[in-house]
Amino acid sequence: MLISPLHGLLLTGSDLLLAFVLGAMIGLERQWRQRTAGLRTNTLVAVGAAIFVDLALRMGGSTEAVRVVAYVVSGVGFLGAGTIMKEGVNVRGLNTAATLWGSAAVGACSGAEQWAPAILAAIFVLSANTLLRPVVNQINRRPLDSGGTELMAAVYLIVARGEEGELRDQVFEILDAGGYPIRDVRMHPFGLQETEIAANLIPSSINEAELDQIIGRLETLPGVHQAFWNQSPGE
Repeated sequence: MLISPLHGLLLTGSDLLLAFVLGAMIGLERQWRQRTAGLRTNTLVAVGAAIFVDLALRMGGSTEAVRVVAYVVSGVGFLGAGTIMKEGVNVRGLNTAATLWGSAAVGACSGAEQWAPAILAAIFVLSANTLLRPVVNQINRRPLDSGGTELMAAVYLIVARGEEGELRDQVFEILDAGGYPIRDVRMHPFGLQETEIAANLIPSSINEAELDQIIGRLETLPGVHQAFWNQSPGE
């Protein structure tokens, strides 16, 4: 009677140990780079996923384990969302959130006694965060090709306070007529007597000379103190 519980205990311990080791390996790389979710977080995510899946497997069989895996996926998604931060036009934490998701997948495989997939998953997560980094850096160093790259462009106007409503309609008309329809627009105070209008354009190939001419037209509108635009890689 003691053999079966003892065997189950050893097997569970092995699953959790594997999740601990693999999660720690993923987290160590994150900790070394001083990311938000480091050694402890990734290890806990992997071990936690393994515990839930292992428990479901032993109490309800493979059907219940599959159900719990689905809950783990959605639950870790919410956890990862907490690491994503928006700073102006920049978004930080996406890679950290994706790494947590990978750690959960490693832990789920370990808890389901799928050791080979767990080890392979950990290798691929580590490879994505290490081997692909030089490739990403090399691509990011390349200058943007405005003729062949889909870009996100935003037009900014500094206008007199109280003129925003009428100027907004004129900006819509001028940009749309020039082939640059607006996706959304935001307005907020700029100093004590001015307002900034920020119009995000629908993604398209940007013709810099053409858009410069449109900005020149916008600058001639009564009430506009300054107009300019910038661009960034599309999503």
